[in-house]
Amino acid sequence: MHAANDGHAVDDANRRKERVALVSIFVSALLTIAKAIGGFSTGSLALLSDAANSLLDVGATTLTWLAVREAHKPADDKHHFGHGKFESMSALAETAFLFLLSGVVAVEGVRRLSSGSDAVEPNWMAAFILIGAILVDGWRWWMLKRVARETGSEALEADALHFSSDLVNSIFVLIALGLAAIGYQAADALIAIGVSAYIAIAGFGLARRTIANLLDTAPPGMAERVREIVQTVPGVVAVAQVRVRPAGSGVLGEVAVDVSRTLPLERVKAIRERVTQALAAELERAEFTVTANPVQLGSETVQERVNLIAHRNRAPVHHVTVQNVSGRLSISLDLEIDGRTSLGEAHAAATRLENALREEFGAETEVETHIEPLESDPLDGQDAPPAVVARIADILRASAAATDSIHDIHHVRVRETPCGLVVNYHCCAPPALDIAAVHAQVDILERLLRQELPEVARVVGHAEPEQADRRLARTGTS
Repeated sequence: MHAANDGHAVDDANRRKERVALVSIFVSALLTIAKAIGGFSTGSLALLSDAANSLLDVGATTLTWLAVREAHKPADDKHHFGHGKFESMSALAETAFLFLLSGVVAVEGVRRLSSGSDAVEPNWMAAFILIGAILVDGWRWWMLKRVARETGSEALEADALHFSSDLVNSIFVLIALGLAAIGYQAADALIAIGVSAYIAIAGFGLARRTIANLLDTAPPGMAERVREIVQTVPGVVAVAQVRVRPAGSGVLGEVAVDVSRTLPLERVKAIRERVTQALAAELERAEFTVTANPVQLGSETVQERVNLIAHRNRAPVHHVTVQNVSGRLSISLDLEIDGRTSLGEAHAAATRLENALREEFGAETEVETHIEPLESDPLDGQDAPPAVVARIADILRASAAATDSIHDIHHVRVRETPCGLVVNYHCCAPPALDIAAVHAQVDILERLLRQELPEVARVVGHAEPEQADRRLARTGTS
C-alpha cells in the first residue's frame, strides 16, 4: 500500500510539472505577440528586445515541456539510470538562449547609441502591455518556482529563473519608456544594454548550476546528511563510502557500509534493507544502492572466528574447544561430513578447514578435528510402540533422580529408524544454572540410557527453566 501511494504521488508530481510547463508555453506566445505590437508601434529597442526575449521563451518553454516529459520515462536497457538528465540538457539549452539574446540586444543598443538613431515614441498601449507582462511574469515566476521546489524539477527551476529575468526586463523597459516620454531618448538603448547584462549574469548562474549537475556534482550537504542517517541504523559499524549525484528532479546515490563479518547473510540483507528504508523516509526523490562490506571487529571471540571460517568452507562444526597451551592457541572441534563420504575425501575436507583456521590464527596454531557422520537425507521412521516409550521414559526419570539438577522428564517421543531408536524429551532445571552444567547433566542421562538400551542411536534432551511454583513444590519450601 505504501509503495502504491508513493507511485501515485510521483505520477501526480510529474503531471503537475508537465501542466505548468505547457501553460508557460501559451503564456509566452501571447506575451511575444503583445510586446512585438508595442515595440513596433513605439520603436523602442528595449521593448523589441523584450519581445524577442519572449519569443525565445516560447522555444525555451517548449523545450522544457518536452524535456520534462522525456525525463519521466523509466530506466531502460540503454539508460540504466533513467532519463533525468534531459532536464539538465534543457536547462543548458535555455542558458544558450539567454546568452544569445543578451548578445543581440547589447550589440543593437551600442549601435543605436553610436549612430544616434534612438528615437522612441512612447504610448499608453505599450505601457499597458508592459504592466500586463509584469503581472503575468510575476505570477508565472511564482508558479514555476513553487512547483519546481515541490517537485525538485531542474528544468522548471531554469524556467523560473528565466522568467524572473523577464520580470526585471519588463520593469526596466517600462522605466525606459517613461524616461523617453520626458525627453531622455538615450535611456532606451542604455537600459536595453543594462538588461542584456542582467540576462547574461542570470544565464551564467544558471549555466554554472546546470553544468555542475551534468558533471554529477553532489548536492551541497547531501553526503553528510546521508552519513548521519545511515549511522543510526542498528548493525552498521561504519559508513565506508557515500556517492551522490543529481538525476533530474531526484538524486541517485551509492552507500557502502561496514558490518560484522560474523553476521549471517540474512542479517546482512536485513541491515541493507533497513538502510534503504531509512534513506527513503528521510530524503525525498532519492534512490540509493546499498552494499555491505564484512569487516573484522576487535570484539570478535575465537569461537566466532572459528564458526565464520567453517561457514565459509561449508563445513558444519560443533563442540568447538579453545585453549591456550603455553602461549600457543589450540583449537579442537567436531566436523560433520556426509556419512557416505569416503575417509580419504573426508580427511581432505578436514585438512582444508584446518589450513583455513591456521591461515586465520597463525601457522603455529594447533588444530584438531574429529570427523562425525552427517546424515544428509531424512531418515524414514515411525513412532515406537507405547511400551517402548514408557520404558524409555522410566529410565530417563530414574536417571534424572540420580543427578543434582535435572527433573520433570516430560514430552518423551521415540521413533524407530533404520539406524536405531531416536529419542526426544524435555526436562526442567534451575533457571540460574549455567548452560555448561545443564549440558553435563543432560549428557549423564544420555549415557545412562544408552547403557540400558544400546539400540538407542540418538538422544536429544531439551532443557527448560523450571517455574517458581514447580520449584517450591519439588523442594517443599514456602
